[in-house]
Amino acid sequence: MEVFTFGITQLVMSFIGVVIGIVFGALPGMTATMAIAIFLPLTYAYDLTTSLFLLLGLYVGGISGGLIPAILINIPGTPSSICTGFDGFPMAKRGEGLRALRIGITASLFGGLISLACLWFFTPPLAKVAINFSAIEKFLIILFALTIIAALSKGAMIKGIFAGFLGVLIALIGQFADNNKMRMVPDLLKVDLRMGFQLLPVLIGLFALVQIFQEAETGMKEEHQKMDLNHETRGFSFKDFNGQWFNVLRSGLIGTFVGVLPGVGGSAASLLSYSQAKSMSKHPEKFGTGIVDGLVASEGSNNGLTGGALIPLLSLGIPGDSTTAVLIGAFMLQGIQVGPLFITNNPDIWKTILVAMGIANLFMFIVMFYPIKHIVKVINFPKTRIYPVIILLCTVGSYATQNGNMFDVWA
Repeated sequence: MEVFTFGITQLVMSFIGVVIGIVFGALPGMTATMAIAIFLPLTYAYDLTTSLFLLLGLYVGGISGGLIPAILINIPGTPSSICTGFDGFPMAKRGEGLRALRIGITASLFGGLISLACLWFFTPPLAKVAINFSAIEKFLIILFALTIIAALSKGAMIKGIFAGFLGVLIALIGQFADNNKMRMVPDLLKVDLRMGFQLLPVLIGLFALVQIFQEAETGMKEEHQKMDLNHETRGFSFKDFNGQWFNVLRSGLIGTFVGVLPGVGGSAASLLSYSQAKSMSKHPEKFGTGIVDGLVASEGSNNGLTGGALIPLLSLGIPGDSTTAVLIGAFMLQGIQVGPLFITNNPDIWKTILVAMGIANLFMFIVMFYPIKHIVKVINFPKTRIYPVIILLCTVGSYATQNGNMFDVWA
């Protein structure tokens, strides 16, 4: 059993994860999911506690970093920041860019802490209920996850259903656990596919390389209008949150609730929270013109998603979003099974997750709030130099999965 201890090493890894996550989130097209998929192979060298501090730091930093380009150039760095630019960008255009950034960062901190409280409160009782699930309930949960994939798929629903069941079909490739006979494996690939497709190379291919190839096909736009943060017409003050506390609480809870729903994602949380704030506002006509209410609603909800997405992962074994799906790989690398028995069998790891999430949110606030004038420069990093390095890391990570198997690279 992993003993719950952490020290300077874990704190440093969390800090590094947050910083790298912010960079990935601030570069449009590079997400927290991509960051975790790329750095997941590095966790081979660390114990689970250290790995979780790094990966959860990447998660929190990646989600939060998306507000930087959303506010400054009106391009969401991550899907969860889609509504941040609605009011953040107008504020920046009238000389309140630094104020908007710090309001968004503070709202992200509160949203993350609210979701962390929900994670601590709701996961154990939900896991206790799930322990008693029979095969019927488990089948219905899997079916529910597949129907959500279909309902949220872009385009025809039949394509979503087909994609979901195609994933199930691919997952069946390998050998039977009871008699070790091969299942759906051609004779030519019996050696390479005896254990099925390895999760890590699949995740790297789906969430890291696909995005790079898509941008390479459509062209990488590097030029953005630079926003001057040195001449602010109005600075940030915590008084900006006067009258916003109900908005903060509501947004954090909405983000947490959406995170609990498998496959829904941060963009839905942001849109739902923003629309709720607008519909309940006394001055809805001001939304979209640079109002604090809209900025708080968007950023409070997208960071509220982080803890919410972990609830179904740890209690039911079903990831709440694509990022937590990649986190499953970290547990599998350490031989840990997520699901109803996770907290019972691994109480120390459960405590580690709570502490790591809390520290990651605090580091996110410290790293982004004070030196934000310098951090915003990352949006001008040339992707033509970053992506080749990422492809190299992905290739090496896939190759090392089974101590040097080129099949994992090509697959």
